[in-house]
Amino acid sequence: MNFPAALKYTKDHEWILLEGNTATIGITDFAQHELGDIVYVDINTVGKTLGAEEIFGTVEAVKTVSDLFLPIAGKVLSINPLLEKQPELVNSDPYGDGWMIKLEVSNASDADALMNSEAYSALVG
Repeated sequence: MNFPAALKYTKDHEWILLEGNTATIGITDFAQHELGDIVYVDINTVGKTLGAEEIFGTVEAVKTVSDLFLPIAGKVLSINPLLEKQPELVNSDPYGDGWMIKLEVSNASDADALMNSEAYSALVG
């Protein structure tokens, strides 16, 4: 499995890439593998300010629906437009074209509490 070193990770299997005051968020390679074939991504929180660990949407696979949790607090700026017609991008490219949302970060230092790639890799074994 792939866990890029430039990202931070949560115990709920989301990843975050901070670029200044903006973050890109998605689910990890481990999460998409465990879920199986993704058939629908439902995110209706654009424009909302949410706290860390609040649900920002759901991802639907063939056999299950799973909540998506924000790694850190902020305002949801946008959703990946590609996922509406190609939700399978979450499976094929979870760290690239399969990203889920862009977030305006409330406090970038909150990301310091998240796991690095080594810690996340140890978590998922």
